[in-house]
Amino acid sequence: MEARLQKIISQAGLASRRAAEAMILEGRVEVNGTVVTELGGKFDPEQVEIKVDGKVLSSAKAHVYYLMNKPKGYVSTASDERGRRTVLDLLPEVQERIYPIGRLDMNTEGLLLLTNDGELMNGLLHPRYEVQKTYVARLAKGLSAQELRLLREGVQLEDGLTAPAKVRTLTEEPGRAKVEITIHEGRNRQVRRMFQAVGHEVLALKRVAFACLTLEGVRRGGHRALTEAEVKMLYEKAGRQPG
Repeated sequence: MEARLQKIISQAGLASRRAAEAMILEGRVEVNGTVVTELGGKFDPEQVEIKVDGKVLSSAKAHVYYLMNKPKGYVSTASDERGRRTVLDLLPEVQERIYPIGRLDMNTEGLLLLTNDGELMNGLLHPRYEVQKTYVARLAKGLSAQELRLLREGVQLEDGLTAPAKVRTLTEEPGRAKVEITIHEGRNRQVRRMFQAVGHEVLALKRVAFACLTLEGVRRGGHRALTEAEVKMLYEKAGRQPG
């Protein structure tokens, strides 16, 4: 069955659909030996040979799903041109080509999902479904009532106004405070920038929940496979039907 090229790449678990579109525009995709640089082309993956970065694209035979407690010092990519450690270095036993769902920056730790299921990845990252992510931030001081209100209503960043966030102070003492914040957007370094917008530098940041998943039972640097029930729940959150 024919499908758009970016969808084929995504369903093979190589990247999100948006990232696949970028690969095509950058000239990294070939179909039967011809480089494709325009979006919109449809192909039958059973009838053509598709290569990405010179490697033949193969459909994911079995989808796998992992929850990781990412430590600091690792980048949330499958590879890094600067030679930095990636989250895949923490999963040496996994044979499938898997990719993170979204990113945590190098100095942020906590819950990260990895899979080769491009359809689920697309849904969880799509802004329409407002999948919630919860973080705990350590600050040098507590938030004022006005600062809490601003974060809850939305703050102005250089790339636009943020959606309202759920924010609450967990602990506060002289020179130290912990704040929990839940957002459903996925902008680059968004949580850090939101706190910066109200005058606070984030000293440490950890994602503690994604959708209905938490880090319970997973040590820092460790991981576990998701259960069938958890995968089904993620599909529901992503507005998709399990395959």
